[in-house]
Amino acid sequence: MGPCLAEHRLYAFTREGKEGRSIDPIFINALLKALNPNWIRPPKGSNIIAVRGCGGRSELIRMVPIELKRCEEAGGNTTLMVWADLDHDMKDGNQLREAIWKVAKSLGVTQDQFDKVVFAFAKDRLENWIEFLLDGATDETREGPRRNNGSDVKKTARKLADICFSGSPVPGLPPSLVWSCKNWQALRERMKKS
Repeated sequence: MGPCLAEHRLYAFTREGKEGRSIDPIFINALLKALNPNWIRPPKGSNIIAVRGCGGRSELIRMVPIELKRCEEAGGNTTLMVWADLDHDMKDGNQLREAIWKVAKSLGVTQDQFDKVVFAFAKDRLENWIEFLLDGATDETREGPRRNNGSDVKKTARKLADICFSGSPVPGLPPSLVWSCKNWQALRERMKKS
């Protein structure tokens, strides 16, 4: 059977969680389930996207072009999402995106292909977003407190989905979250056209 053009799958690739326990898959899946976009199939179930961990930044940069090729080979409309932490040597998401683009371009990835990747980069960790969503404030110059409570993680993901739905400005939203939200919104707009 050939690819179904009405189908859209999300494939998340994150540098967290290759070893040990990570809250990233819980947060990512809870967020996408709460957003409930009509173009993701199947919309039900415990995990609506495949999350693959990789490791450090150099491995992430090396693997993005490979994972992008896998998404294209999957057929239909499969989107690669890249979730990563912005360490202190990266000032913002654009700097890491450019580092990934430099390698991807050298491996034959076109600008059009690369522009379809959805990047979500939290500074310093996803826990900073969770801290903001739970407490109303975070300091991205330091690591947010580790979270082990899956229900807190899911609750904050649902709260973030509500923020995305409302479209209203949120005072104090962490800069990395603002940057990542723009990428999600671009994906949503692109999917409305497909």
